[in-house]
Amino acid sequence: MSVKPLILVSNDDGITSPGISQLIECMKELGDVIVVAPDKPQSAMGHAITINEPIRITKVDIHHGVQAWQCTGTPVDCVKLAIDRLLPRKPDLMVSGINHGSNSSINVIYSGTMSAAVEAAIDGMKAIGFSLGDFSWDADFGPVMPYVKSIAEKTLRNELPYGSLLNVNIPKGEIKGVKICRQAVARWKEEFEERTDPFGRKYYWMTGKFVNMDHGDDTDEWALANGYISVVPTMFDLTDHQRIGVINNWGLHD
Repeated sequence: MSVKPLILVSNDDGITSPGISQLIECMKELGDVIVVAPDKPQSAMGHAITINEPIRITKVDIHHGVQAWQCTGTPVDCVKLAIDRLLPRKPDLMVSGINHGSNSSINVIYSGTMSAAVEAAIDGMKAIGFSLGDFSWDADFGPVMPYVKSIAEKTLRNELPYGSLLNVNIPKGEIKGVKICRQAVARWKEEFEERTDPFGRKYYWMTGKFVNMDHGDDTDEWALANGYISVVPTMFDLTDHQRIGVINNWGLHD
């Protein structure tokens, strides 16, 4: 008897978010699903871990037909706890999301959704982060689910080398297809509005705008702007390998 693939699911919007519910239902068609996700929204947590307070996990019956735990920690905490305490074996695939909002270009650095997937990849799992470019809690995930299933299914069937994972972003609206892309050169230009609370104390609220400096037609930002799903092979090795030789010539070791 063949063993079904084991699929770990997490996110950063919280275990009750519509996005993770859709992802769980989709992954149930591909294998046995275990869910470990935050008990509350943890967006923009990046790769944060909890070290100064206890982490608690509670088994919940939220998503029928799957074992699920909610966790008081960050998305990365969820994956670490799943690996050490909850999983019966190493999963064949880890999927994170579906995030409410895009995690394209530089957003991959800030994203709790992607950091959960990165943590799984560090442990040697195949991993994918899925995000939809719609922040609405009642976003329509229906049209995107065949693409999510197809990408997950093909990832299960094919090899990903250690250190590599997939960052998948889905545009809001009509989808023309899928593009394999590079991460666009873009950034957030933040501004901090100074405000005053009712007690007369000053505080700051971050605002700003997204600036895309990259005009290439092979980027995730181009794909999303033109109605395509972007799939960016992503690595957690942040070494700039091309610069090693150049910096060796600086004479730092003299």
